This record gives sequence, C-alpha cells and structure tokens, in this order.
Amino acid sequence: MSTTDTTTEGIRYTGSKREIIPKILALIQEHCPDVKTILDGCAGTTRVSQALRKNGFAVTANDLAEYTQTFGRCYLQNTKPATHYQPWIDQLNNLDGESGWFTKHYGGVITTPDKENAVQSDGKKRPWQVHNTQKLDAILTKIPQFTSDPIEKSVLLTSAILAMDKVDNTMGHQVAYLKKWPKRSYDPIHLVVPSLIPTGKPCQISQRSIFDIPEYYDLIYLDPPYGTNNQKTKTTRVRYRSYYHLWTTVCRNDQPTLHGAALRRQDASSDGLPGAISVFENTNHQIVFEATKKLIAQLNCKYVLFSYGNKSKLSEADLREIFNEYKVLAFSIFDHKENAMKSATTNAEWLGDQTKYQEFLILVEKDVSTSKA
Repeated sequence: MSTTDTTTEGIRYTGSKREIIPKILALIQEHCPDVKTILDGCAGTTRVSQALRKNGFAVTANDLAEYTQTFGRCYLQNTKPATHYQPWIDQLNNLDGESGWFTKHYGGVITTPDKENAVQSDGKKRPWQVHNTQKLDAILTKIPQFTSDPIEKSVLLTSAILAMDKVDNTMGHQVAYLKKWPKRSYDPIHLVVPSLIPTGKPCQISQRSIFDIPEYYDLIYLDPPYGTNNQKTKTTRVRYRSYYHLWTTVCRNDQPTLHGAALRRQDASSDGLPGAISVFENTNHQIVFEATKKLIAQLNCKYVLFSYGNKSKLSEADLREIFNEYKVLAFSIFDHKENAMKSATTNAEWLGDQTKYQEFLILVEKDVSTSKA
C-alpha cells in the first residue's frame, strides 16, 4: 500500500474519530494485509470511510442518518472533479438571500444594542443568524434547479452543510443553542467545493440497521453510539438523531413538524418514538452489553475492528469478555482528547469524575469458516 493519507473533511460531531484515523489505518495495514472490502457500520460523518477510500479499500458506509447518505454520495461515490462543481458553487455564493422555511424557524435577529443576545422575542434562541438562514433558503431552492442527479445534489448539499456548520450558534450539537451570538455567527456563509475523492475503488452507501446487514466484508469497523458510565448521570447519552436533526432537515428539505425549545424535528423529539434511539444508546448497561455481544457474533466478516470510549456504558472488562471469544489481534488503550462540549459544560453532574478519557481500539479475527457465505 502507498503512503497513508489520513486527511478527511466533516462537520463538528460528537464522538468523531478524526484524530484516531491514523491508528485505525495502521492496525489494518499491520494485521490485515488481505483486506479489500470494508463496512463502516456506524459511519456518521464518513470521516473513517473517506480515509479508507483514499487508502485503496472498497468501502460501504452504513448509517441510519440521512446526512450520512449525503456525505457518502459526496465523498465515496462522486467521480467528477472539483472543476465540474465550481460554476454551481459560484452561483450559489452569488445568490441573494430569501426568507423561507429555515429563516422562519431557525433564523435569529439582533435583539439588543450590544448585538450579543441571541434570545428572540418569543423567548427562544436560534441556531443561526437570519442572514445565513436566508442564504440557506435560497441555496436549497436553487440546487434542484441545477441537477436531479443524487450524487451531484449531495456534493452541493455537503458544501452547504459545511458552510453552515462554521457559522452556527451551538456548542456542536443541536439540542440547545447559545444565549449570546458567537463571533462566527456574524460571518456570512461561503460555500467551497468539498474535498472530493474522485478516484478509487467503487464504494457503496447503505441506510440499514447494523443488525440487518448479512453481506460478507473482509473487515467491519464499528464505532457505535454510547451512553455514560457516570453513576451520577446514568440516563445521559448522546442521541444522534436528536443531536443533529438540523442536518437531517437540510438534506431532506421536508419542512417537518417541530417540537420544543430547540425546534427539533417531531420524529427526533422523544425517546419513545419508533427508531428514535439506537439500542447502543440505551441507558441500561445489560441491554447494551447483550446487543454488542450479539452483533459481533452475527457479523459476516473475517475481521472486526471496534472503537469505544472508557467513559461509556461498556467497561474494559465487558469488552474483553465480548471479544476474547475471538482471536484478538490488538487491544489498544490510549489517551484521547475528550469531546469539547463535555469539558465546556457548566453542569457538574455531567462532568462527573475527572478520570482521564481513553479510547479502546480492538481488532479481532473471527472464525471465517462460519462467516463467509
């Protein structure tokens, strides 16, 4: 394999594996020289998938999230060069803003002389200033006029999402907004062509539960959602469907019914709704343990590569119990920078203990005689 390329592109995202991509690639290169096909089972923003594609693998990026499908088409399936998209990007940047659905619900105005207060007249905060939602409304109207090709549309939507992510009024998730407009929110959005990967082996995208994928892959990489093992906040967890509901709505542009102070999509507003949470987001430790054990057993592959944090539901002992049933090629534990949202919060209960955050990266070989169909 040629020199490793670890550069990727994406939005701010809880649990992003951007910084451990070099370790992921190194493990595969060292222990799995026969790997050609890889399933990124919980692909999120597709950063790991991007790196795998750049390094010669045929990748399938799977996730239930709508934005994963958009990013996947952009970074994994596009074969056109940046020059193909630049004229469209230029036109989108030159559009005048228009007050549409996003502006009505998510655009905030300056309400005080100091120009800092993001609380609106209805008492709620907004994720963007109105000049940027107006531009987004215009962009979402224009993109379908350019093309009906799903890959081309996804490249343009990805460009818009990357731009909006840089000017938002959040701490990196979309279940609450800041009371004071951050400096970045005043900047006008500027679209650029995403960092495309127009060459490489054919890649696929999938939008299924990881439990519903029977196809064989040489290696399956898993970075499942997680809850906390903090005994003071047993019910705390990251709910990705809720945390990034705005990107779902941008991708679909379906103008959904909204709920609550953060104006979340109705279908992402409650844990009780069908499909609202993953089994891995469950607050019950035993449920998460049994689900993980069941999943690893049923995966149709030669190798499983699993990443997880030490402050999540499953302990090191849990992970060793699950994976010691297989041939363990690597069980790495290393210090890792904790998510910025967590260190910035003022909620002492959420901060809990100050144990150093570590990441587990586990690589096992399964019994291929019972795996490959």
